[in-house]
Amino acid sequence: MVNQTDTKRGVINILIVVSACLAIYFGLYEDKTLFMFLKPLTTILVITLLLFASKNSNIQLGNRVTIALVFCLLGDILLLFEAYFLFGLVAFLIAHVLFSVAFVQYKGFDKNWLSFLILFGIAGVLFFWLKPGLGDLLLPVSVYVCIITFMAWQGVGLYLRERNNAHAWMAMAVLFFMLSDTLLAIAKFKTPFYLSGPLILATYWMSIAFIANATCQIVQKEKA
Repeated sequence: MVNQTDTKRGVINILIVVSACLAIYFGLYEDKTLFMFLKPLTTILVITLLLFASKNSNIQLGNRVTIALVFCLLGDILLLFEAYFLFGLVAFLIAHVLFSVAFVQYKGFDKNWLSFLILFGIAGVLFFWLKPGLGDLLLPVSVYVCIITFMAWQGVGLYLRERNNAHAWMAMAVLFFMLSDTLLAIAKFKTPFYLSGPLILATYWMSIAFIANATCQIVQKEKA
């Protein structure tokens, strides 16, 4: 039997999908006012998932992920304005640090060196490909790449260490976050491409929604 918390989570997830689709639609057709309203609203709805979760265990994980998502929201708002791009980057950098801390605190530091080599290898190739177009942002972008790749390494490590549904969603989430940021970097520092905006937003919201739902599953699990 579906409990009330799961029902609320299902409703919020539907609202996230609707809000994300509308934001992408209005962003595509350059309706700036509605886009600027719906973009942060979608992330607020994702945060709401955790606010309604009944925390039976791993409360620190839930709290840290919630704070990280708040920094994602701040980054969303800042990136609405081209002049605040660097500040938006810093907000997301803090979010990735908090996600990393949350993952390590939850299950300890993961030392799977195969996933490390794969993820950092991909990140390194992409970084050096984008490097000529980074200009004054070379240092902050290089730091950002290292932090998000570390976050993805630890997120994937959760699933490699203990294979369950929640950890599978978390692993997919961090990989989607890397993909979203990669698409953003290509569009900004290399060359804009067809439907770059919708693809960046779709993969981003999938990533944070997966993180939030996975965290809900973990914190709502009854203690043994």
